[in-house]
Amino acid sequence: MAHTRQDARALLNEYVSSESLIKHSLAVEAAMRAYAPVYGEDEELWGMCGLLHDMDFERYPDEHPHRGVAILKERGYPKEVCEAILGHVPSTGVPRESDMAKCLYAVDELSGFIYALAHVRPTNLEGMKPKSVKKNLKKKGFAAKIDREEIEEGITALGVDRDEHIARVITALQSISEQLGF
Repeated sequence: MAHTRQDARALLNEYVSSESLIKHSLAVEAAMRAYAPVYGEDEELWGMCGLLHDMDFERYPDEHPHRGVAILKERGYPKEVCEAILGHVPSTGVPRESDMAKCLYAVDELSGFIYALAHVRPTNLEGMKPKSVKKNLKKKGFAAKIDREEIEEGITALGVDRDEHIARVITALQSISEQLGF
């Protein structure tokens, strides 16, 4: 059964009411869509993975991401999406073997960090550069809940240039800046 973005968005809205979590999901979706062509993969499928990766977090934080993946399996989402979502949470122990899984892990925390940084910049996402992101990543007190180690692990596992990765995620978020409230 093929799912559409509309299906995925309806599912997200069914489980998530937090505006900030919806915006985070949209940001990760955009970053995943930006990476899909790099690997010759389906932007729609990768986008849905990003959109739904935290769908259970608000309602079932102690069961995240297991509860969400169970719901996705019930609704016929592909195994690749489910495995990537399981793998984006290190405590599951699920290895990130596919490019989709590696990308999801690499863009998740970084998307949140870039979103947070945009909120304190006078021009928000406009004109943001990797240099600014890297500088602020060193500030432990800024966006303190965002795991810097996971950002670095994701970049390393993906095997991409750090600046190129940050730039790709910035550009992805810029492409949906209105949806993110900027």
